[in-house]
Amino acid sequence: MDNQTQIQKTIIEELGLADLPKEKQDQLLVKMTEVVLRRIFLEIMEKLNESDQKVYEKMIDENYTPEKLEEFLREKIANYDEMIKKIITNFKEEMVGV
Repeated sequence: MDNQTQIQKTIIEELGLADLPKEKQDQLLVKMTEVVLRRIFLEIMEKLNESDQKVYEKMIDENYTPEKLEEFLREKIANYDEMIKKIITNFKEEMVGV
């Protein structure tokens, strides 16, 4: 399961969106997923050095698979998975607080 699918599943479950109509869920998920992915991207770019940023951007431009991108990030960023979980957790906490 890729990051985006996992993020969406987690958002539906943990924010109690399962009872909403499917169309409304989809609208909310798109917006929330965009926010989370943007935060993840910014954190990634902050943690990578300039050289690794260029390599990562080139990989994106060349349409590397999500698995290859994550493999690269796990090699370059200590505690990558924990960083992703923290970003998602912080977002959920913000949404529950609203």
